[in-house]
Amino acid sequence: MDMDASHHEFQVGDVLRVSCPLAEARVAEVSRFDASVEWPWAEIDPQSQIRWNGRRAFAMSPDSPDWTMSLFKIDPEPWNLRVGDSCLVGIPETLVRIIDIGRYDPPQDVGWLPRPHTMLVVVPADYPDEALSEHDGDTIDLESAAPVTVELVSRS
Repeated sequence: MDMDASHHEFQVGDVLRVSCPLAEARVAEVSRFDASVEWPWAEIDPQSQIRWNGRRAFAMSPDSPDWTMSLFKIDPEPWNLRVGDSCLVGIPETLVRIIDIGRYDPPQDVGWLPRPHTMLVVVPADYPDEALSEHDGDTIDLESAAPVTVELVSRS
């Protein structure tokens, strides 16, 4: 993880600039609800209690909260994909705000490696506080194998 803010201790309320360069992925499954791609970065954790299949799903509907909150985007859009297609996955430069921070010692068993020590729960920077629910947001794994760049923009 490339982290301009690596010397900062992140705090709830911080605004971050996040991005991840596009990587090629293969579409593994398509349903009415989502398209799953073989995740190009993390590897399956053979010691995990969670049986992760090495994939990440992207919502089919742009009206879905999963679509709105997901940092990672897929190109072309999921509704244009078929099983076996190649696509690109990454995070376009995005401003987000931290709404929660999870710290894990030992690292959290999530099904893939590396296991995360710190997970930031984020929403779009302009997302209104009064609209937040406990299911909103996406996570940034600070130990991720994906080449995510996280830069502190402002602190409230």
